[in-house]
Amino acid sequence: MALKVVGAGFGRTGTLSLKNALEKLGFGPCYHMMEVFPRADHAAMWHRLAFGHPMDWDLIFRGFRATVDWPGARWWREIAAHYPDAKVLLSVRDPEAWYKSVRDTIYPPMKLPLPDGVPENFRLQQEMVRKAVLAETFDNRFEDKAHAIEVFKRHTQEVRDAIDSVRLLVFDVREGWTPLCRFLEVPIPDEPFPRLNDSATTQAMFRLMQESISRSSD
Repeated sequence: MALKVVGAGFGRTGTLSLKNALEKLGFGPCYHMMEVFPRADHAAMWHRLAFGHPMDWDLIFRGFRATVDWPGARWWREIAAHYPDAKVLLSVRDPEAWYKSVRDTIYPPMKLPLPDGVPENFRLQQEMVRKAVLAETFDNRFEDKAHAIEVFKRHTQEVRDAIDSVRLLVFDVREGWTPLCRFLEVPIPDEPFPRLNDSATTQAMFRLMQESISRSSD
């Protein structure tokens, strides 16, 4: 099964809502950072990629029809090139709102030291995220708001410049089903567009995850 949709948008641009929407439209399962957590072998493969080793894209995405969010978005060029028939979906958001959302939700866990004795897949995933996202994407300067927002804007423009407009949709999840379904050439579902992963929900999810990590290291 080859990927049909390659998500190029950064995390916190509505990617969990988009994952759910794509799956409802028949482009599932859809890969997302949440798919890495329960798969130790995937954490190891992404970790190796982050530290300079090649990735077998067909292996990591075996059984998936789409991908959104990090870590895939870090390597959007490579994935889009490997799947030339796939459409590219660039999820976007107001830059100021995006920065606040990342800062208030996923950034603190990225920086949080892991306790001794955590499972290896947790350690590998966190090392991968710090290398691929914090270091290589934001130059370890995410706390510099102006720099982080400039990276976000530059990324959006780079995707626009690199991908043929026929193959690309620049999409804000607030637009709902219509542009997404038109782009993917599928009927519009008779149900509301998914609205998932607001900041409060994400913060609660990470608290539960940290509790799980702490218990596993006891």
